[in-house]
Amino acid sequence: MMEVKKTDRIDQQTLLSLMNYTLPQILFQQAKRFGSQKIAIREKMYGIWLSYSWEDYLRYTKQVALGLKSLGLRRGENIGIITDNHPEWLFTEMGAQAIGAITVNLFTSSIAKELAVMLNRIQAVFVVAQDQEQVDKLLEVKRDLPHVRKVIYIDQTGMRTYAGNPWLMSFKELLELGEKADQEQPQLFEEELWKGKPDEVALMIMTSGTTGIPKLAMISHRSFTEIARKWVETAPIGPEDNWISITPTAWIVDQMWGMGVAPLSGMAMNFPETLETQAEDFREIGPVVIITSSRFWEELASKIRVKMADAGWVKRKLFHLGEKIGGAVVDRESKKEPVPGLLRILHKIFSKIVYQPLLDRVGCSQIRAAITGGHPISPDVIRFFRAKGLNLKHAYGLTEGGGVFQVQPDKEVKPETVGKPLPRTEIKIAEDQEVLVKTPSCFAGYYQDPEATQKALRDGWLHTGDAGYIDDDGHLLIIGRKEEIMRTKGGDAISADFIETRLKFSPYIKEAVVWGEGRDYITGFINIDFGNVGSWAEDRMIPYTTYTDLSQRPEVEELILNEVRHVNTQLPKPMRLKKIILLYKLLDADDEELTRTGKVRRKFVYEQYLNLIEAMYSDQKELEVTGKVRYRDGHVGTITTKVKILTVE
Repeated sequence: MMEVKKTDRIDQQTLLSLMNYTLPQILFQQAKRFGSQKIAIREKMYGIWLSYSWEDYLRYTKQVALGLKSLGLRRGENIGIITDNHPEWLFTEMGAQAIGAITVNLFTSSIAKELAVMLNRIQAVFVVAQDQEQVDKLLEVKRDLPHVRKVIYIDQTGMRTYAGNPWLMSFKELLELGEKADQEQPQLFEEELWKGKPDEVALMIMTSGTTGIPKLAMISHRSFTEIARKWVETAPIGPEDNWISITPTAWIVDQMWGMGVAPLSGMAMNFPETLETQAEDFREIGPVVIITSSRFWEELASKIRVKMADAGWVKRKLFHLGEKIGGAVVDRESKKEPVPGLLRILHKIFSKIVYQPLLDRVGCSQIRAAITGGHPISPDVIRFFRAKGLNLKHAYGLTEGGGVFQVQPDKEVKPETVGKPLPRTEIKIAEDQEVLVKTPSCFAGYYQDPEATQKALRDGWLHTGDAGYIDDDGHLLIIGRKEEIMRTKGGDAISADFIETRLKFSPYIKEAVVWGEGRDYITGFINIDFGNVGSWAEDRMIPYTTYTDLSQRPEVEELILNEVRHVNTQLPKPMRLKKIILLYKLLDADDEELTRTGKVRRKFVYEQYLNLIEAMYSDQKELEVTGKVRYRDGHVGTITTKVKILTVE
């Protein structure tokens, strides 16, 4: 699927030999193979990259495993992990699995109540938490966590006043406990390690939960080694190549890569210092492959476009001319049409003077394959980056499928599709247009939910819940969630995702949710991008105070209306928006309007804002609303304001 040099990856014989092991057993084998000579993990702290060899990786994993066993962790029990992207996440997960426990990563952004609900669902006996913030959440709901024997915190900053609490212990103490156990019983770790079987459940991952409470997908060791094998065989990766860990550890992508691909291939996992230093860290590490959410690329495209709008005349002209040249090349390549010689020469010139400096600026100049998944993305975003020379491609996968199993081939990238399946993956379309998948990397089922498991897995096929079709070139196109395909009053089928992703290509629109089921026309909610619209307003001396105030400014209303009108010109007539409302607050995961992965919980938003939706299908011009707003310090306030129903056409 992607061009690979044989020297870039692990040899087939070694790869196949590792397929019969559990994930910690693979780590054990790779530590023997690479020892202290190759880097397994890097972490940036205080501006300096700290390195861990494969030998170090195994040593810390062993200490965690034996430390947890000394605390009483038994084979088959579940532990919760609430960590940021740091090496301790890998040590904890590998260590717990090495002694037969099952791990569940939770989002660090979750509120205390959400953590308690999930930890109780799995009856977690231990929790490894990142820092004081996460510990405070757990202490808040301690009475509701009868199964949790101990909370182990990684970052000791601010934890001095917690000394003496028997429910808490530091990660450092856990490592010391494990080291002591290893000295007393040197064979214990390997005895426990080799009891593991590849078909046992290694970890559970929360599904997105767009339609309700997230389900827990049980993923076996074999599932992860299979999805890893697909990528090792097809991606331009191999020992000593780099992966940058930036997606949440509770999301399937970093799990797939950190626990599967990196150990199997011998790649190094790299952990940036902060979100703010990501671009700089990208440049220093030079990752060869990156897979991250559509939101990441949407926001990056918005930042670039806003920066260029503020640049000098010469830079703006070069950028826009470069866009036209690059776009013309991309359009021809996607249609498999020849690129004229003059256009090819111009493209090479602009690659040196515009594209490469820009990609280097955002830390993407070394990337061989940049992949987006997790949520539909506008083809405009794909085209935007490909026109700059970044090999950005759309992929498709599911937690239940073990990760990303479908990607656009390098030589035939079509911005509107999600490409072709990776090896040992079959895709077919059911009569009702649902996408069905058959792959050895498929999950083992939903935790304590046989009914949902039976619904998802039938006759060896995974029912994805997505609607789509396969085009004449064998590429899969995803229309949207099957249950979210709308039909207007006139009978036209409408994909909300199709419209929303195009709206979000605007640098001034952060989120969009469209409506129209059984209605005469399409309407939508818009969340403005507070940073970009704020900068736009400041440049024009437009005063504002809060998000609510800015979103209701007449100048901002006209700005967004123009953006929507532009999108309407690209949409089929039945899909064009007729009315919109600029929401007075950002949709928020803490308010249950978004999932923790940033997807809109459409049904909840519909019920929450039904009065606004109904107003767009009436003759009303404005509506007074009273709503709850969650402030940064966590407290919830009430706001009363007026929102206008804006007519697009």
